[in-house]
Amino acid sequence: MPSATDVRLPFPPAAIAAAKGSAWAAWQIDTGLRKPVDLTTLDPSAKPFSSGDKAADKTAVEELASQIDALQNLFHADRRHRLLVVLQGTDTSGKDGTVRSVFARTSPLGVHTVGWQAPTEVERAHDYLWRIHQRMPGNGEIMVFNRSHYEDVLVPVVEGWIDADMQRRRLQHINDFERLLAETGTVILKFMLHIDRDEQRQRLQDRIDDPQKHWKFSRGDLDARLKWDRYQKAYGELLAATSTPWAPWTVVPANSKTHRNLMIATLVRDCLRALDLRFPPEDPTLQGLRVT
Repeated sequence: MPSATDVRLPFPPAAIAAAKGSAWAAWQIDTGLRKPVDLTTLDPSAKPFSSGDKAADKTAVEELASQIDALQNLFHADRRHRLLVVLQGTDTSGKDGTVRSVFARTSPLGVHTVGWQAPTEVERAHDYLWRIHQRMPGNGEIMVFNRSHYEDVLVPVVEGWIDADMQRRRLQHINDFERLLAETGTVILKFMLHIDRDEQRQRLQDRIDDPQKHWKFSRGDLDARLKWDRYQKAYGELLAATSTPWAPWTVVPANSKTHRNLMIATLVRDCLRALDLRFPPEDPTLQGLRVT
């Protein structure tokens, strides 16, 4: 098996983080980490990308969305790459809101979203990555995962459905799966949306108090909330085990919805810029052609 340094990527993900300076690097999980990430050391209220002016930050997000739209059009025409954006986080961490804001201007022709739910009976009859592989982006496509294959090393771990040995093997399966994707032209951006317990309490209460948000609330959210510490531990383990040179994790402090969108939109924009995208060669047969 090749080493991490042997993996050939369409662009070096670490180069983007390095270009943003120490403020960015502090939130990217070390790809050589050997111990679980302690999420209590990362402040979910931090705003490393904020200008300090909320209105200005919102305007910046809108501008970034427009830039992403232009780059996505070029990305779709170029067709040399594929982009997978993974959004993970606890209930109410803002995965839906991120999709709405960051990809607000992009064409549905080239950007697709999957909101992963519990596997169906057919999906359970196959290996747990079977359904995931079928939804990978094609050439020139951007696929956004709202939840992902990482649910299979969260819920089963917290609920005790798999033991530590199976957890370790699944984490390795995922690393190998993502290595395959990266080596065959898929750029992978993984974001863990990090909120604190009190912020989640307020957001759940907002859903209960607003009848128009009842559809977003599930009593299962309250059951999962009782296991907050166990989920945080499981997240810490998967972040350390699956932040790789070909698919590193970025933790996004997400108590502020505006900052969350600003931070993610910035990296998506910078990633697309780093790919050296270009339109296909001109067709010489069109020179001088006139439509009548």
